Amino acid sequence: QVQLVESGGGLVQPGGSLRLSCVSSGSIWSFFPTAWYRLIPGKPRELVASITSGGSTKYADSVKGRFTISADSAKNTMFLEMNNLKPEDSAVYYCNFRPPTETWGRGTQVTVSS
Repeated sequence: QVQLVESGGGLVQPGGSLRLSCVSSGSIWSFFPTAWYRLIPGKPRELVASITSGGSTKYADSVKGRFTISADSAKNTMFLEMNNLKPEDSAVYYCNFRPPTETWGRGTQVTVSS
């Protein structure tokens, strides 16, 4: 099965930026719709952004204009560029397909705080 490994999270100040990466164990980003999700303790997992094999993107209203999803199929890597981060963006971020499979990776923690 495909394995997904997220990285790039960390602690940043409000208004700061981060670039998350998701590396797959196979060439999948060119063939299936993929997405970034985030999980805040006590709340349902949220769809943050998605991208189709044709490059069409969609974003949650809360991140429009601030986040950008992209993929490098040659490197089997998907990215999420996050700008002007807010405290409410703090969460564990995961990559997966859209709709997601039942198997999730470890995710990468993003903490936005002063």
